[in-house]
Amino acid sequence: MKTKKSRTTQGNFLTMSFGLVIILCLCLVVIMQNCGTKAITTKAPIEEVKAEYAKLTPVELKCDLSNLSVTDKKVLIRLIEASKIIDSLFLLQVSRDNPLILAELKESKDPNDQIYLDMFNVMFGPWNELDANKPFLNDKPKPLGAGFYPEDMTKEEFQDFITKNPDKKEALEGGFTVVKREKDQLVAVPYHEEYPEMVNRVVELLKSAAELTSDASLKKYLQIRAEDFLTDNYFNSDMAWLDLNGNLEIVIGPYEVYEDALFSYKTAYESFICVVDHVESQKLATVADYLIDMQSNLPMPAEYKKSSRGLSSPIKVVQEAFSAGDTKAGIQTTAFNLPNDEKVREAKGSKKVMLKNIAEAKYEKCWVPIVNLILAEKPLKNVTFEAYFNHVLMHEISHGLGPGMITLSDGTQTTVSKELKDLYPTIEECKADVLGIYEYVFLMNKNVFPKDQKYSAFASYLGGMFRSIRFGIDEAHGGGVAIQFNYFIEKGAFIVDGKGKLDLDEKKLDAAIASLAEQLLIIEAKGDYAAAKSLIDKYRVMTPLMSQIIEKLKHLPVDIRPIYPEIN
Repeated sequence: MKTKKSRTTQGNFLTMSFGLVIILCLCLVVIMQNCGTKAITTKAPIEEVKAEYAKLTPVELKCDLSNLSVTDKKVLIRLIEASKIIDSLFLLQVSRDNPLILAELKESKDPNDQIYLDMFNVMFGPWNELDANKPFLNDKPKPLGAGFYPEDMTKEEFQDFITKNPDKKEALEGGFTVVKREKDQLVAVPYHEEYPEMVNRVVELLKSAAELTSDASLKKYLQIRAEDFLTDNYFNSDMAWLDLNGNLEIVIGPYEVYEDALFSYKTAYESFICVVDHVESQKLATVADYLIDMQSNLPMPAEYKKSSRGLSSPIKVVQEAFSAGDTKAGIQTTAFNLPNDEKVREAKGSKKVMLKNIAEAKYEKCWVPIVNLILAEKPLKNVTFEAYFNHVLMHEISHGLGPGMITLSDGTQTTVSKELKDLYPTIEECKADVLGIYEYVFLMNKNVFPKDQKYSAFASYLGGMFRSIRFGIDEAHGGGVAIQFNYFIEKGAFIVDGKGKLDLDEKKLDAAIASLAEQLLIIEAKGDYAAAKSLIDKYRVMTPLMSQIIEKLKHLPVDIRPIYPEIN
């Protein structure tokens, strides 16, 4: 799970291998226009789109490449080229209509269409992620199943078909298949068969980078990952990824399920191309030594505490040099914990990767301006980047804590994500946030972090909430934070002072964090969809207080728009 380049580059993210598809789309656009049919039928008011685009402030990312060899840089260039194809793959996963819309925008001679093209490139489609996926092109709601399922397919049709065809359940629910309708049948098509040209080009580039690199661990990962792209079985390369130990930290493939709002089954393509900060990574390495202690410390009944997950938990601090696909659509990723495959987590564990240059940019451009407006005097004086960054770290570690593989009351072996379905991303992000602050305090008591950081941690935790809530409460991260904020307001742990500023009650917050963490962990341990829905329905709401605070922040940027460093 996870907690976005210049406009020119984003506007040109389709690679030569995908160029034929775009040429064909352009030809289709010309034909459609000659026939009076267009891919774009309606547009939101241009000033509205400009205002939304401006919420993402451009930032030139700092990324120190001075310690990289000439060969390392050549490897990076190959991997960035592969990542641009990942952009194209993800574009199709969001919507099968996207290439035609993109081609028409590129073909347009109207200078006013440039802002629509810019917005389309940032959002990877005609829907605004900052405004609950409201369309800014073509007044059509975003399909819940994105491009993974037939647009007119309902949950009921899918579930009824599986009930009648249990032998097809595994393939249809699989994370690496597109579901299509053939006559009265639903069929599962593996990604490598659905997108053969682009997948094959990614494979070629990964193999080329593997031949170049002198980093044995990276060579092994890239070679195995290239083969796994052709089978959509990523177990072996995920295992190899956990062992990367060189100057480059590379992730490329389908991982997160946020885009699948029907069932959260289908994974979306993404890529992180990063340079390792070995000094900062070493500073945080001690945290991984306490994984067993943190699992034992979980606020839940003992029978649910046992975990079969592996104990490998490397922590990397990196600087992002490029990202692609799902990770950069709309809101930028600050950190991530992968792999998500419970089989890999059971066999070995997971890795936490902290994107420090992204975190610093967000903190400076978005986070600090927010807390200056909303926090009372005492918490405001105590917020720090260190506390913010440490909580992000603990959030990612907490994705690896608690239930993963579970056994239901009837003896069925399953996973939390399969049982919670569409609710899983929100519940899991909420759990990671709450456990993150809970375990942060626990490690202070173990002297891993200074004990005098506790109030600073609480103040920074409160201060950062509205950065996420502004992403929209229908989005997994924003929705998870809305649950926390409303729960803590209800418990008196967060309060509003006489000046309308947010303050906190340290003692009540301690108790409320433990209480909410326990509820979330038990929901996951039982795979309790009904309880998850009840919690979300009650607390993931836009209250008058939240609306008032968001109104105060409307002139501030919501997130950043990265401008990546040139590599040559």
